[in-house]
Formats: sequence, C-alpha cells, structure tokens
Amino acid sequence: MIITVSGDAGAGKSTAAGLVAVKLGYRHYSVGDLMREIAGKRRLTLLEVSRLAERDRSIDTELDNMQVKLGKDEDSFVLDSRLGYHFIPNSFKVFLKVGTSEAARRIFGDKRKLERENKTLMDTVKNIRQRKKSEIQRYRKYYSLNPYDAGNYDLVLDTTKLTPEETAMKIIAALPK
Repeated sequence: MIITVSGDAGAGKSTAAGLVAVKLGYRHYSVGDLMREIAGKRRLTLLEVSRLAERDRSIDTELDNMQVKLGKDEDSFVLDSRLGYHFIPNSFKVFLKVGTSEAARRIFGDKRKLERENKTLMDTVKNIRQRKKSEIQRYRKYYSLNPYDAGNYDLVLDTTKLTPEETAMKIIAALPK
C-alpha cells in the first residue's frame, strides 16, 4: 500500500508520515526534505525557493518526476508531499490541517535553518500565509489544481490538538483493510 500525506505547513506531515512508515515497516520519503536540499544547495530559504519555483518550473519538475518514479517502482511506502496524491493517484491520500497559530508555534519552535526569515512568531504566521498563497498560485498555474481542497483526499485530519503519535494512529486506523 502507498500512503501519501499532504497538508498545511506545520501540520506535522513529515513527522506523522515517518511514524506511520515505522509502524507499518514501510520506507518514508519526504518531498519537503528534497525541497530543503534544493534550497540549501542554492543557499536560499524555503520561502525563497518556493518563490523561485513560481518562475522556474525545473524545481517542481525534478520533484514531480521523483514522485512519479516512486509510484511506479515501489509498492509500499509513505510519502509526505504537497502533491503526492496527484502524482500517485493509486495511493491512500491523507491531508493534515492545522490552525495557523499552532502551525506558526510549531515551525517557529523548530528553529529551522532554512526558514531564517521566521525571526518572530508573527513573522512565521505571515510567512506561512505567503508560502500557502505562493503554492496555490504555482500549483494552479502548473497543474490546474489546489492541493488544499479537502475533496482530493481519502482522510482529512485536524492535527491542531493531536500529538504526532495520535495523528499516526488515526491514519493507520483509517487505512483500508
């Protein structure tokens, strides 16, 4: 079984996907990690590389091709990716949502090196909103879709008040038998 986990920034996509993968004995892949790699190589922040991707389709093409290949080459894995549901349509599709204040608290608390523009909690709230707007614009332009539309998913979970462990267990409980 292939499980794709999408969702809001700060919703715990990578953490939950990693826990689900461990519990099921599956491999875990993260497009967010790959995006951070691209940002690091270019000495950009995640927000800067997201803005660059609005003009430079090669960034998304690289990420898209990796996902399509994974979906063809492997049968059982967990992928956290904003567009994984789209590129691997035969997956069990999960969307994790979170309140903006909680997302900002989580992201700001992580002190991520590639998100250095998050100098304060309020900056982090502003940057989350900018990033989401950028992604919606980019994905509408490139793919004619909105990854934040709950109708794209088999399971939608609000993680605002859930621990990562609770989130993972809810995902596993919802999987088809």
